Amino acid sequence: MQLLTPAFGLIIWTLLAFLIVFFLLKKFAWPMIIGGLATREKNIADSLATAEKIKLEMAQMKNDNEAILTQAREERASMLKEAKETKDKMISEAKEEAKVQANKIMTDAHASIQNQKMAALTEIKNQVGSLVLEVSEKVLRKELSNKAEQENYIKTLAAEVKLN
Repeated sequence: MQLLTPAFGLIIWTLLAFLIVFFLLKKFAWPMIIGGLATREKNIADSLATAEKIKLEMAQMKNDNEAILTQAREERASMLKEAKETKDKMISEAKEEAKVQANKIMTDAHASIQNQKMAALTEIKNQVGSLVLEVSEKVLRKELSNKAEQENYIKTLAAEVKLN
């Protein structure tokens, strides 16, 4: 039983050693331990604050990205609309230009036809004039003495040859 109950002197020396170690630890180790724990606690608090700040920044960046994406979609839609309007405008301008060109070609063709018609009529008139001269020459050769008969003959020849 002596092993279970220590002697009174052992208790005092143990208590004295404990108090010396306790005071040495309290004077040198505890401030460092408490300072380290405070530093660690401060670092953890700072890290949590930084994480919260980063989380808020990420949320803000996400909102900004959504806004940028929305703006990009709107710009794309407006660019597509503008491109379509430009395409439609170019097509309508090309159609109008084609109509103008077609009208010009038709007008030129009509003018060319009129010119050719006038040239043909002029040539026919010239031929008729030469025929009239030939007929007149024949009439003059046939009857130079009878003027009334010559006029009747010229009128009948002229009536036979009618122009439009």
